[in-house]
Amino acid sequence: MAQITPQLVKELRDKTGAGMGDCKNALTESNGDMQGAIEILRKKGAASAAKRADRSANEGLVVTKISKDNKSAVIVEVNCETDFVARNAEFERYVNEVADALLKNEAKTLDELMQLKAYSGTILDLHNDMLAKFSEKIGVRRFEKINTSGYLADYIHAGSRLAVLVETSTDTINEKAHGLLRDIAMQIAAMNPSFVDRNEVSTDKIEKEKEIYKELAISEGKKEEIADRIATGKLEKFFQEQCLVEQTFVKDPAKTVLDVIKEISTHTGGDVKIKGFKRYFLGEEL
Repeated sequence: MAQITPQLVKELRDKTGAGMGDCKNALTESNGDMQGAIEILRKKGAASAAKRADRSANEGLVVTKISKDNKSAVIVEVNCETDFVARNAEFERYVNEVADALLKNEAKTLDELMQLKAYSGTILDLHNDMLAKFSEKIGVRRFEKINTSGYLADYIHAGSRLAVLVETSTDTINEKAHGLLRDIAMQIAAMNPSFVDRNEVSTDKIEKEKEIYKELAISEGKKEEIADRIATGKLEKFFQEQCLVEQTFVKDPAKTVLDVIKEISTHTGGDVKIKGFKRYFLGEEL
């Protein structure tokens, strides 16, 4: 039996971040073999994850990453149980490595994501390291990747609990246009639109909204023809609130977002359109 010295235990702790007691036990089990002890801690973390499955993980981080040419971007949410872990530098590093790996590769499912190569090993290896270091439920909740022929911009709100990706139809974005596009990403973060414009709203959704508004007006004693006019007016307000391009611009209430898009077009020398956006708010109902 190899001698398990305090120095050896400390070395394993420095390498893995696991507790001193866990490190000592792992070294004892591996007969002092450092690599063997690391594997034991990883396996222990993965095995104990099943016991944490019914625990709530509502903390964590949301991050975005964009390629240098602004034609590929990812948005990722990784959850943990406590703000203490969410603010830990190693957890932050893990979340960013997940996003980096996804930006460089393609993955549609969580299993595919976990098999992607990271800076050392796979994302699954890094995930098991996190489980070994922290006695919490930790998991990638959702992720998306956008590849475009246009241009992508992002915005991450302070604290990394809210992030946005926005995609445009043109790639001739200069510095001024980029700044305005980032303002639109901030608009999406703040005002949470459901659609880019009213063309995205289905006929069924429109009819359902009108029906709700009309029934409310009738229940308040309005005649049917008056209720119809009220419903039409409220539907218009619905479009102004839920469609990005029709929203009042939060940085200048004298403008709409469409006005800002037209301003971007003057800087790029062509007609710019918002093709889509992704908005992740930490822990929101999916």
